[in-house]
Amino acid sequence: MSIALLDLCRWRLVPLLLGLLLNGCASLDYYAQLGQGQLALLSAREPVDKLLADPTRDAELKRRLALAQQARDFASRTLQLPDNRSYRLYADLERPYVVWNVFATPELSLAPLTHCFPIAGCVAYRGFYQQGRARGSAALLQERGLDTYVAGIEAYSTLGWFADPILNTMLRWGDERLAAVIFHELAHQQLYVADDTAFNESFASFVERQGLRQWRTARGLAPLAADEERQRRQFTELILASRERLQVLYGSVVSDEQKRQGKAAEFSRLRQDYVALRDSQWQGDTRYDAWINAPLNNARLLPFGLYDQWVDAFAGLFEQADGDWSRFYQRAAELAELPAEERDRALRALAASR
Repeated sequence: MSIALLDLCRWRLVPLLLGLLLNGCASLDYYAQLGQGQLALLSAREPVDKLLADPTRDAELKRRLALAQQARDFASRTLQLPDNRSYRLYADLERPYVVWNVFATPELSLAPLTHCFPIAGCVAYRGFYQQGRARGSAALLQERGLDTYVAGIEAYSTLGWFADPILNTMLRWGDERLAAVIFHELAHQQLYVADDTAFNESFASFVERQGLRQWRTARGLAPLAADEERQRRQFTELILASRERLQVLYGSVVSDEQKRQGKAAEFSRLRQDYVALRDSQWQGDTRYDAWINAPLNNARLLPFGLYDQWVDAFAGLFEQADGDWSRFYQRAAELAELPAEERDRALRALAASR
């Protein structure tokens, strides 16, 4: 979920409220929980500098937040990301994730069920501030015969409408992951295209990864372990290859029952290919075991196509800009202005160039 839809304290959101009312009463409950969740988040914020100066606050929390401020400064100074109050505040939501996103696809298709919102446009998921609501929504979709996947999300961007805080949910991971999330979410503030989730998430993922490389260099740390990056790329490629085979299967003229059998066989193959890759090239590293051993369906594969589809394309664009962030953002913005089909062709060409 990329943007909050309700906040009665902000006059700028009056047009959004009108848009929501036009969507009909059936949607009001969903939008109400969005508004309540966002307002609760905003109410929980406190300035990081004030927290750091408080001798009664937890020392480890203060260490993590001090590091986050260094990453925040680096994001604007070096990565040339927006310089505003976002991630200068902290909010403890007292839960492990800020929202839970529900992804859904038809049983025999990889096409996502999309949801359209004012400003944010159409996205391939629906967000809920309560895990129970997300699971309930997924259950209703399953009754309609859809594949579903509920994913806990540690952070999201309001695209500059509000000062997004550092959340306790962002502190569940290590120091580098914390910096990476800040880079990722600020990238959404830098550039966002309505109705193109793959573009937005791939852009932010590239900024996150390249930013993290430069962050490590600036701190005198060794480059990211080649094995770790290679494993992530190989795992992603494994999932995307499975998606491609499923796409061919679902587009074929065989019966639905044959497609179901082929789907089951493909997920079995995916697990076998994963085990072979892990044991032959990763020295038995099990970091992705939990994901691969969970129930697999079309919806579970969906985020890979969204978050990774154009990362190589943006890497190519960054190379063409000679590593200059300002030029890179300018060229990415030019891509964003293209009609959707032309934009995809340009991205495919950039990816192929690498």
